[in-house]
Amino acid sequence: MADPQLTPVIVQDADTGRVLMLAYADDEAVRRTRETGEAWFWSRSRRELWHKGATSGNTMAVEEIRDDCDGDTLLYRVRPNGPACHTGAESCFAPWLWRIVAERAAQRPAGSYVTSLLEDGPAAAARKVGEEGVEAALAGVAESDERLVEELADLWFHSYVLLAARGLQPSTVEDELQRRHASSAGGASA
Repeated sequence: MADPQLTPVIVQDADTGRVLMLAYADDEAVRRTRETGEAWFWSRSRRELWHKGATSGNTMAVEEIRDDCDGDTLLYRVRPNGPACHTGAESCFAPWLWRIVAERAAQRPAGSYVTSLLEDGPAAAARKVGEEGVEAALAGVAESDERLVEELADLWFHSYVLLAARGLQPSTVEDELQRRHASSAGGASA
């Protein structure tokens, strides 16, 4: 059996404007979305209708459906009930490193460094952020550019693990930085 005619669907958080995912819908998925007020798609991998969140609980209440100027793409503006991405990240377009950390936080695979830090609690991750922050600062003052980059990579990585340990997303930090930028001198400077 051939797949039905599929329309790309861009899924956007109605509150933040953040793009959460790209999926596909056939006519039946769009009909069910309109009738139920929750996002339905066509799963190309399973070749069946897919009610987003049916197994994970991470449903999406659809606030608005828009089509593009050519009528060949849809935009679902949604209020998500949990992460959009199967990795546990808020968005399928989250930074690649965050998607890995979020997936490890959700699945807790044995032997994973992320898992071991998370199982020791937020304090363990916070200690690593402190340690790596000092090492990055020292590298910035007295070591090569290569060492500074290595230490900043460690700091960023452990910062992501700390966010995961506290149940937060990197977008929370981005939102705070954006708020600060907007409030400083009318948004004229960073």
